[in-house]
Amino acid sequence: MVIPIAQIRLDEGENLEKAIKRFKRMVEKEGIIREWKKREYFEKPSTIKNRKKKALVRKLQKKVRKMQQMKAY
Repeated sequence: MVIPIAQIRLDEGENLEKAIKRFKRMVEKEGIIREWKKREYFEKPSTIKNRKKKALVRKLQKKVRKMQQMKAY
């Protein structure tokens, strides 16, 4: 398993708080924490399949509701 590593270079005289904020944005953008939480525990393939199927159903229901609201106007 390859662990992604986020790195930033500190500029000369750069404020530490500013550098930390840049680092946090980079970690969030690369999805490192999300990936870590996803891999924290083993998930059975059937569970993954069911979770994805439920997410798709929710997405489609949301799309249908949105279309119905647009028709109402």
